[in-house]
Amino acid sequence: MTLQLGRAIGDGIKRILTPTGGILLVAFLALQLLTQASINTVVTSLFSDGPAGEIEAALGMTLPVSGTVAGGLFVGAVVLSSAYFAVLSRALTRPAGELSSFPSDLYTRRMGRATLSLFVGGLVVGPAIVIGFAFLFLPGIFLAVSFLFFTFAVGVEDRGIVGALKRSWGLARGHRLKLAVLVILGGVVGGVSGIVGTVFDLAGSAIVGELVVNTINSALFVLLYGIIAAAYLQLQDGGPQRTGTRGVSDPLDSVGS
Repeated sequence: MTLQLGRAIGDGIKRILTPTGGILLVAFLALQLLTQASINTVVTSLFSDGPAGEIEAALGMTLPVSGTVAGGLFVGAVVLSSAYFAVLSRALTRPAGELSSFPSDLYTRRMGRATLSLFVGGLVVGPAIVIGFAFLFLPGIFLAVSFLFFTFAVGVEDRGIVGALKRSWGLARGHRLKLAVLVILGGVVGGVSGIVGTVFDLAGSAIVGELVVNTINSALFVLLYGIIAAAYLQLQDGGPQRTGTRGVSDPLDSVGS
């Protein structure tokens, strides 16, 4: 099937403007704030009281816990983020009529396996993409596009790491130029957010800056994944399908179809 990028963008926006989209946004923002505050707390704990106070003011949000506890919270946030991506992929690829609800099977069905696959897969895919961008820009985009649907292959289709990588590569084949638009858009979003954060830092409002930046990032990130979910549904072999709670394949309708 030929990817219709304009249709994917429209469908993705509609998927996000639902109760499901709202829940995913709030959850992702909470994860972002916990991750940021944990990192800030670990950093400030490495210094004595005097310098730590100055660093805390410059960094922004911190937690009223020790550096060790903050480190544990950071690790927990990373693991929760992997689980979040599994839930996100399942939630956003449901039929339009189901997006007003958030059933428990989204976050209970085979979550241990999905979380582990996404965590380990991220350790493989993430550095590969970063290296691709570091040495030559185009290889980074190529890899990012090729593995764009990895999360959906794991969360929706219950594939393992290798199978999900192959599945994503196959879905992207023949559509990489169009999908590159989404990857570049994600980079632009990150750049704009970074500029906003810098402005607040220069104004001496690090905490406000972090709240604003994380809110913007979260909203645009969930929107971007809504569009990627719509693109994934278009490219599924034999028509959009998912694996139900009992292992039965059910048809998926894109929003607006």
